[in-house]
Amino acid sequence: MNFTEEQIERYSRHILLQDIGVEGQEKINNGKVLVIGAGGLGAPILLYLAAAGVGTLGIIDGDVVDLSNLQRQVIHFTPDIGKPKVESAKEKIKQINPDVKVVTHHEFFTADNALELIKDYDFIVDGTDNFPVKFLINDACVLGGKAFSHGGILRFDGQTLTHTPNTACYRCSFHSPPPPNAVPTCSQAGVLGAIAGMLGTIQAAEVLKFLTGTGELLTNRLLTFNAKTMNFRTVKINKNGKCPVCGNHPEITELVEAQQAVCELKKKS
Repeated sequence: MNFTEEQIERYSRHILLQDIGVEGQEKINNGKVLVIGAGGLGAPILLYLAAAGVGTLGIIDGDVVDLSNLQRQVIHFTPDIGKPKVESAKEKIKQINPDVKVVTHHEFFTADNALELIKDYDFIVDGTDNFPVKFLINDACVLGGKAFSHGGILRFDGQTLTHTPNTACYRCSFHSPPPPNAVPTCSQAGVLGAIAGMLGTIQAAEVLKFLTGTGELLTNRLLTFNAKTMNFRTVKINKNGKCPVCGNHPEITELVEAQQAVCELKKKS
C-alpha cells in the first residue's frame, strides 16, 4: 500500500522501529482483528489497535453501557450510558483513527454464530467476562484454525495466553468451565479498574506482534500477575494430547455452550 504523508506521520513511531518498519505497518494496516467484548479488556484493546492502524476491527457485544462499567471500561464515557457498547466503541475508534474500518455486531457470541463471526478475521481477542464464553471462544478458534488471545481479570489478578494453530489451547490446562457459582464474577468479588488496562494492553501487544511477525508470542505460556504486589509470572503450558478439543482424539467436534452468570451489577426484578 502507498502511505499518505499524514499516515507516515501518524505511524512514524512504528515505522522507526527496526523490527516493524514500513513493511510491518503495512501488515498492521491490512490486518483484520475481531474483539469479543467491548468492556474492561476490550476497551484498551480496541483503543490501542485503532491507534496502531489495524485495518479492520470487528467488535461483538450485545450489552449497553451501564454506569458501573465506567470504572474500568475506558472507551465509554458518561453520556454513553444506555448506548450499545459496540456503537459507543465505534465512535471513539473513528475519532482516534478514521482510517480504521469498524464492523459492529450488537449480539452475543454463541455456539450458533461463533464460526461465522470469526471466519473472516486474522486474529480473535477474548475480552469477555465469563467462563462459558471463554471456552466457547477457545473451541471456535481451535475448530476454525484461528489464532486468539485469552484474557481474564478478577479482583487484583490478571492472566493471558496466546493460541496459534498447533500450540496449547485454553483447554489444555483448564479442561472445562467451573460449575456455576464456584468462581465469583467481578460484580460479586470486585475488580481493580486499572488491571483491565494492564492486561488489555498486553493482549493488544500480542495482536500487533502476531500481525507483524515480531518477537515471541505468549504461546505455550500463561502469563499471570497480581497488581497488589506487581509480581508477574510466566508458566509453561504443554500441548495436551488428551485435550478434548485439540488433542490426539478430540471429543469436541462441534460447538456447545454452558451457562454461567456474567459480570453484571444489576438488581433482579
